Amino acid sequence: MTAEKPDQTDRPLPNPSRLGMRLRLSRQTRGMTLKALAEAAHCSESLLSKIENGKASPSLPMLHRLVGALDTNIGWMFEESDGEEGIIFRAGTRPMIALDPLRRGEGISLERIIPYSAGHLLQCNIHHIEEDGESAGPIQHAGEEVGYLLAGDIELIVDGKSFRLSAGDAFVFNSELPHHYRNMGRERASIFWVNTPATF
Repeated sequence: MTAEKPDQTDRPLPNPSRLGMRLRLSRQTRGMTLKALAEAAHCSESLLSKIENGKASPSLPMLHRLVGALDTNIGWMFEESDGEEGIIFRAGTRPMIALDPLRRGEGISLERIIPYSAGHLLQCNIHHIEEDGESAGPIQHAGEEVGYLLAGDIELIVDGKSFRLSAGDAFVFNSELPHHYRNMGRERASIFWVNTPATF
């Protein structure tokens, strides 16, 4: 794999932080790893990581290769408003992430309630867990977790303690405690899950 070569004729693209967030969201929504996207766009993985973190801007040719690999468009990458002025996110329009690289769970998809943005203090998703699905773990990080089980039955393991939850049950715990979960029922389970600060 060859690193992206500088092109004197290319101008830096605006809003590198916003572009990086949109690029990451688009990649995660499609279940692609950094390595897979870098290979598809013929650039280095380290450069792509810098772009997603707002520390570098792609050249216009590289951006065209990235949006081609992601099957999206450049216009969406630079839209200045999300939803209805960034406040309303309609049913059926929210991104569904089939594979979250940080969790590597089996049979789990995340429906983003709040779009990925450095401007949000909260991270909010609906975790959909298929029958026999479970998260990788245990994981731990800074912050606090709050959840409400919308449907199904799950086992939540926090700091080595096991809890059986059914639809309507809620939970809260410090994110620094090791935690993971699995579907204990015979139907899909869905958890409305909020954590702070935003971690993925």
